[in-house]
Amino acid sequence: MLTTYTVENGHLLVREGPQEEEALRRAVWIDLLTPTPAEEQMVQGALRLEIPTREEMQEIESSSRLYREDDALFLTAPFLYGIEGGEMGSTAITFVLANAALVTVRYATPKAFAVFSARCQRTPMLLLATPDGVMLHLFEQIVDRLADILERIAAEMDRASQAAFRTARAKVKATAKDADLKDALITLGQVGEVTSRATETLLGLSRIFTFLTAEKSTALRKENQPLVKSLVRDVRSLVEYANFLNNKANFLLDAVLGIINVEQNAIIKTFTVASVALMPPTLIASIYGMNFEVMPELKLGLGYPLALVMMVISALLPIVYFKRKGWL
Repeated sequence: MLTTYTVENGHLLVREGPQEEEALRRAVWIDLLTPTPAEEQMVQGALRLEIPTREEMQEIESSSRLYREDDALFLTAPFLYGIEGGEMGSTAITFVLANAALVTVRYATPKAFAVFSARCQRTPMLLLATPDGVMLHLFEQIVDRLADILERIAAEMDRASQAAFRTARAKVKATAKDADLKDALITLGQVGEVTSRATETLLGLSRIFTFLTAEKSTALRKENQPLVKSLVRDVRSLVEYANFLNNKANFLLDAVLGIINVEQNAIIKTFTVASVALMPPTLIASIYGMNFEVMPELKLGLGYPLALVMMVISALLPIVYFKRKGWL
């Protein structure tokens, strides 16, 4: 889908679908969402630049993601999307910064794009003044969105850790404890996935800003250059915070697995004590279950109750011994 954003007489005009070359040249921001070949050719013909294909956007080399062609900058990075919908993933998005317009090429819709588009409706003169300004303000919205995601993930991690340790201390049924620990493991797994993808997005932005810093004298207008420095500081702080959350998630994961191991060891210890306690009675029952003709106790009137008493005593002795040793 082709969408253009044009500011005329202080008002924002948003057009969707095929458009004339003149309308494309007047646009400040051209957004291509899962573009068709016809839409790509339309933009390429109007702006005289080459739109990268989806296969080219998937390249991982820095030279294929960050480069200059004539007066246009091509910036590609992976971006996190789908947190709310439950189908989370990362998608490569390309920003083509030309002198006359910013072109974004994407195959998914991170929430930051929808929020930024709504903001443009309210303050078009501020956000859509220049192509480089549009790009930097869009990056600012993406960084703000990532900060909100990391804050929410930190809160979910705190709740999971509190639930896991509270469950470990509480005397509850084994089924309830297992359910709580399972929920904690699932939450920590989701936290790890989100933080890793958020870190991937932040590292991609960091590379973009490094490239922009080297090209800012020709790519960015002077009034927009301070915004790059602010974004670099924000991204650096978020990378550090994401690393902190990753380390905390790993610690909590080890702690929850340790709690599960302790629970399993207690169960195994119970079975071990039971099996050891039953070994002597089993031996006695086996001896008196033999069918030899000459057995001294065979004709004994009290043989049966005596055997039962011996089995009970032989079962109790290991239990008493284990308790004295502190193993129970």
